[in-house]
Amino acid sequence: MNFTIPEQELLQKLEQTQEDFWNISRSSANFLNMLIKISGAKNVVEVGTSNGYSGIWLAKALKNTGGHLTTIEYYEKRIILAQENFQKCGVEDIITIKQGSACEVLETIDFEIDFAFIDANKGEYIKYFDIINPKLKKGGLIAADNITSHPQKVASFVEKIKNDPNYQVEILDLPAGMLIGLKS
Repeated sequence: MNFTIPEQELLQKLEQTQEDFWNISRSSANFLNMLIKISGAKNVVEVGTSNGYSGIWLAKALKNTGGHLTTIEYYEKRIILAQENFQKCGVEDIITIKQGSACEVLETIDFEIDFAFIDANKGEYIKYFDIINPKLKKGGLIAADNITSHPQKVASFVEKIKNDPNYQVEILDLPAGMLIGLKS
């Protein structure tokens, strides 16, 4: 992994706040980092910035692919914290943070998405998918966290993407459950 010692220490600190900020697990973050590198994704969208933990992992992968992360967060306090964490890890130069309702911000995205990561309001996953889907390129990936930890809240989204003939879908046994969809 391409983290310096101070960056590794920061990530370990952020992992201690997982319950407060609903961060993804280290194994999930590492998996997403690898997926971005493997796929060569450049235009990545994250729904749910929180304190920036997952964004750091996504952005570190994007440093390898020459890409950019657009991340969406509703709460200003979390944005400020994420900005500080992005700066400490030297990735702030390839991240754009957009504040507001995820659905409203997603509507304004005017570029083709290579990779989308959803980890926000579980009841709105289906709405996020409906907005992201037409913007996600063929061969693009969509990842969604909390599939097994919040099955009722994400059920409509899971059913819709699994039944979409344009997606090959797998739910991985990562902590909280991670859905990966490949658009064909």
